[in-house]
Amino acid sequence: MRRVGLGAPLRWVALGAGDLKTCPLPSLFYGFCFAAMGLLVTMVFRRTYEYTFALTTGFLLLGPFLAMGLYEISRRREQGAPAALAPTLTVWRRNAGNIGVFVLVLGVVFLVWARASMIVFALFYTTELPSLSGFVGQVLSLQNLEFLAVYFGVGLIFAAIVFAASVVSIPLMLDRNQDAVSAVIASFNALRSNPGPMLVWAVLIVSLTGIGFLSFHVGLVVTMPIIGHASWHAYRELVEPPHSP
Repeated sequence: MRRVGLGAPLRWVALGAGDLKTCPLPSLFYGFCFAAMGLLVTMVFRRTYEYTFALTTGFLLLGPFLAMGLYEISRRREQGAPAALAPTLTVWRRNAGNIGVFVLVLGVVFLVWARASMIVFALFYTTELPSLSGFVGQVLSLQNLEFLAVYFGVGLIFAAIVFAASVVSIPLMLDRNQDAVSAVIASFNALRSNPGPMLVWAVLIVSLTGIGFLSFHVGLVVTMPIIGHASWHAYRELVEPPHSP
């Protein structure tokens, strides 16, 4: 596992933006999918935003799986192969068993988070539930501080676990057919070897995702492909290449 500098995550984002610029059509397809999912969640649960917030933050938990096609676009571009959309749609078949195990774990974590989110709302939200805009206003004005502290504290725990387990795991499974356990261990080693850069990387992921949501999901069309491509470059820079026999 390589050590990188604090500025490395900014370089990954720049490289990710370069992949988006070079391969706009397949990349933006995934961006539109992310934006459509965000809009669908908001519309379906617009009157029960306690579910909206739980499902929306699920983007951060399920993102490593949802971005597999973007990893493949970056991989193919790196190898000089055509970065068409069609091959990226079934890239999971390359290591379906191990990726399936990891995605199952992500799904369980997401369901536990959704339940924990509902419990926090029930126990700590002390005022009558306002409209969605009213709730956002309360968050921005720091009202109901006990609820905010507990909600975001619990969410941070779940996000940190998923982030630590998935920094390089799915790119590693796609690129080298690595088993799920070894890939997760490699991700934890990447975090242990580079705590500062990984913190910067996590902040960038949350910031870019937040920009996407705050722009009424439109920004996700661009920010999510950048994050996906950048994650591939993070993997390539963090993980040592396989030794030649």
